[in-house]
Parts: sequence; C-alpha cells; structure tokens
Amino acid sequence: MDLFLRKYYNLIFYNLIHNNKNLKNLILLEKKIKKIKKINKKIIIIANGGSFAIANHVALDLSNSAKIRTISFSDPSLITCLTNDYGYENFYKKALDIYSDFKDGLIAISSSGMSKNIINAVKKNKKKFSFIATFTGFNKNNLLKKLSNLSFHVESNNYNIIESVHQIWLLSLVDKIAKKKL
Repeated sequence: MDLFLRKYYNLIFYNLIHNNKNLKNLILLEKKIKKIKKINKKIIIIANGGSFAIANHVALDLSNSAKIRTISFSDPSLITCLTNDYGYENFYKKALDIYSDFKDGLIAISSSGMSKNIINAVKKNKKKFSFIATFTGFNKNNLLKKLSNLSFHVESNNYNIIESVHQIWLLSLVDKIAKKKL
C-alpha cells in the first residue's frame, strides 16, 4: 500500500480506538442519548463546514434509525435570516434560543474547537442542556472542549482526518443505539 495512505489510515485507526477516554465517553454519550429519548426531549447538533454535513447526517440517522428526535439547523432561510439579523457569530446562539428546550442534549462539532458561533452558543446555553458533548481536534486544550461535560478529541491537525473520525464515532453510536446488525 502507498506510504501516504498507510500513515493516513493508521492515524484514523489510532484515533478511533486507542484513546480509552474517547471510547468510554462514547458509552456515556450513548446512555445520555437514550435518556433523552426516555424523557421525551431532543438532541440538537451544531457544526460548521464539513462538520455541518456530518451533523445533518447524524441528525437524520438518529431520528430515522434510532427514533430519537434530533435536529440540526440546515434550513437556508433560517440560517440567512438569523445570520443577517444577529451576525454569523450569534447564529447558533439565537437558533438555540428559539428551538431548544430545557434538558435537551447538545452535540457541538468543531474541528478547531474555536468556532466563535459554536462557542457563543454553548456559553450562553450551558445550563439549559442535560449534556453538552463536543467533538474537536487540533489543540487538545481548545475552548469548546473546556465548555463541555463530555468531550471527544482527535489528535490530528488534518481536517479530513478529524472529520472522518468524528463521523465514524457518531454514526457507529447511531448504529449501536438503533441495534443495527454488523
């Protein structure tokens, strides 16, 4: 196999299973998501860029396959309205004001852990959610990770590796909750 691909896949594999804290936190997140379903609340997932696509995919699969109400804010009219009226850095903060309820669960995905619009939303709504799970990469001591009560960190400086690991973690959790056969 090509040396680049071997290193690339090894880095993904390493991040997926070699950090026991991330694996333990996945089990904790599974329990928290199941509790959300039991108390008839919802999961909200926020992200930007490529992570936004992951958020939409996970929200759809949690809703459809696992039967857990989950939303991500992907309506273009909502995005353009709130960013126009409140600024991009306040988009998620305002969206959470409108759509979140007390004791919902929040999943925030930011490869850098420094996305202002996500940090502003988490800071403002920290006490509102039953849990805040963050998925980050790059700097291990990023601000978003510090704001969460359940964090997942990918040890890489490559966006595609970080986002690939985030997607595998989240979608494997969806399949586990939905009891998909392997």
